[in-house]
Amino acid sequence: MLQTILSIILIFVLAFSITFFVKKRKRAGIKGIKSALTSICFYLIGITNLLAYWFNFMGLINWTISVTLLILGAYFTKYMPVSEK
Repeated sequence: MLQTILSIILIFVLAFSITFFVKKRKRAGIKGIKSALTSICFYLIGITNLLAYWFNFMGLINWTISVTLLILGAYFTKYMPVSEK
């Protein structure tokens, strides 16, 4: 029961976070996919782990995908815009 509640909470938090991220990028006038790749990789880590939990796919492949996405997210930080503050 607790796992189902936590899964539902994670889905709502991911949906809210993605919509907030898109609105914030539009408000700031940031365009292009390269500057969003870091966030996309981090969102994919959450989605991958949620799907792995649902389909009982926890193991080496899930860890490999998560670590690869984490490294890619860190690599793509060079495309993020620099704040002028």
